[in-house]
Amino acid sequence: MLHKNLKSIVVAASAAAILASCQGNKPATNGENSYTIQGKLSNATPGQIYLFELGERSFEPRDTAELSAEGTFSFTGKVQEPTFYRIALDQQNGVMLVVEEGKIEVEADASDLNGTAKVEGSEESKLFLELNKLVNDTRQQQAGLEQDFAKAMQEGNNEEAERLRSEYFRLQNQIKDFLAKHPKSVVSAFGTASLIDPVNDFAFADSMATLYNQHIPNSKYTTLVNERLQPHRSTAVGQVAPEITLPSPDGTTKSLSSLRGKYVLIDFWASWCGPCRKENPNVVRMYNKLKDKGKGFEIFGVSLDQSEEKWLAAIEKDKLTWPQVSDLKGWESAAAGLYNVTAIPQTVLLDPEGRIVAKGLRGEELEQKLESLLLGQN
Repeated sequence: MLHKNLKSIVVAASAAAILASCQGNKPATNGENSYTIQGKLSNATPGQIYLFELGERSFEPRDTAELSAEGTFSFTGKVQEPTFYRIALDQQNGVMLVVEEGKIEVEADASDLNGTAKVEGSEESKLFLELNKLVNDTRQQQAGLEQDFAKAMQEGNNEEAERLRSEYFRLQNQIKDFLAKHPKSVVSAFGTASLIDPVNDFAFADSMATLYNQHIPNSKYTTLVNERLQPHRSTAVGQVAPEITLPSPDGTTKSLSSLRGKYVLIDFWASWCGPCRKENPNVVRMYNKLKDKGKGFEIFGVSLDQSEEKWLAAIEKDKLTWPQVSDLKGWESAAAGLYNVTAIPQTVLLDPEGRIVAKGLRGEELEQKLESLLLGQN
């Protein structure tokens, strides 16, 4: 899948600029909402250690402390609500914590803060470290499965490919299960905003947002979840698909609503998208197999091309006979913005009334879904 951009859970800022700006930034503390972070690092070299607050797009410098020859350090400050901070020796070597009112104790090996940190005094921090380990372990296992899946597909071993696919999503569901078990935690809210795809996992994310709104309504991370989901609410499963009216290859405009009465697959793709082009032969086969079944099946191709010549050449070469539209604006396509498409290929399946019944289906999963819908109409 090709992405418009790549997003990580946290965004590391430029070390040189940030570390230089940390000096003299120590917040005053006394009374309510005060926190103290006391640390002990083994194998430490005397020097400085830095404290950053996770802002909207990057870590913002908050404090600098002396790291003693014994590896001890201390930060104090004020915090209005549980907030994500990062303690770091340099750009690469740091650990995230949830800083809240009270005293937090941190122990770690200076060679690997993130991998060795142990925390007392902050249940939210403990929870985050647990989630962080789960995510890292899951990603590592999934990377191996992706390689095995590609090999199985290349060898035509569909049974093994399906087994690997099921295992991949079983691992993914472990993360969702963890988040669901902690609906009162800012770590869960942050995890939902950072890790859950609002396109393909909207129902789960929306259900978690409801719980966060109930249990931690004033948290900035609840607000973050809601802000991330809001653009997707109009294109959630069960909603009537927003209209798309764009130019077709012959120069006339074509509207999505003109296909009402059939099951319709909105297929976001582009001539330059390798995974899209690789999948097109299977889509053509599926289309020819199912287009006249039940109430009928149609595809509405929406290209994120910028070159009309390359777009038309790809349509002809891949033998795409279904309706195609594009405003030739690439990622700035009006339709891509309307449907919050940030990666392709992306699909949205509509029922004959134009309501969204599924999103993100591809390959065998898409074909099975269509067969169950179309053959059930006979």
